[in-house]
Amino acid sequence: MPEPSGLPRIGDSAPDFRAITTLSDEFSFSVWQEQDWVVLFSHPADFTPVCTTELIEFARQDDQFRKRGVKLIGMSVDSIHSHLAWLQSIKLKMGVTIPYPVIADMDMRVSRLYGMIHPGSSTTATVRAVFVIDPKRVIRALIYYPMNAGRNVDEVLRLVTALQTAEKYACATPVNWKEGDKVLVSPPKTVEEVEDRLRHTDREIKDFYLTLKDPGT
Repeated sequence: MPEPSGLPRIGDSAPDFRAITTLSDEFSFSVWQEQDWVVLFSHPADFTPVCTTELIEFARQDDQFRKRGVKLIGMSVDSIHSHLAWLQSIKLKMGVTIPYPVIADMDMRVSRLYGMIHPGSSTTATVRAVFVIDPKRVIRALIYYPMNAGRNVDEVLRLVTALQTAEKYACATPVNWKEGDKVLVSPPKTVEEVEDRLRHTDREIKDFYLTLKDPGT
């Protein structure tokens, strides 16, 4: 499989790959994804404090992602034996079972496909990357964190929900948007559309270009 040049970008096809994971030794990304959304996230190393808290929080919110048709999958360049030992430690010491697969990427092939190795940070560990991938295997969002700052899983969930809402209702979401909040109507493109917009009484019209409405209306 040819590796893409540079980092994957929003709108690019998410590279397909085969790998070993904690749930399968013959894992195919495209087969596993089926028709679901995916949050693919990497961590720098097993048995590290920040990464442990992140895996636990993703596990705690796994049901919330699944309710939205989203699958979680983690990854680092550690071996499958290290992954299994770490997950067992988390289960025994913290009482949390990790329900999603974690990719063992010792040869860094998947890490390089997704641009997760940043030489300025480390040449042997993945940065904290998050990729939101839609059912058509298109990258819809990506976030990078440094090694010493943990992610906000609530924000990852909010981001996926915003993307799904925007797609379903052909709208956009404003700053600090949360599920259930009003969404933004696309800006008008003609004088007629401007006049039509100003006639609506069921919308929150700030100005002709800035209008909010309830999703689905």
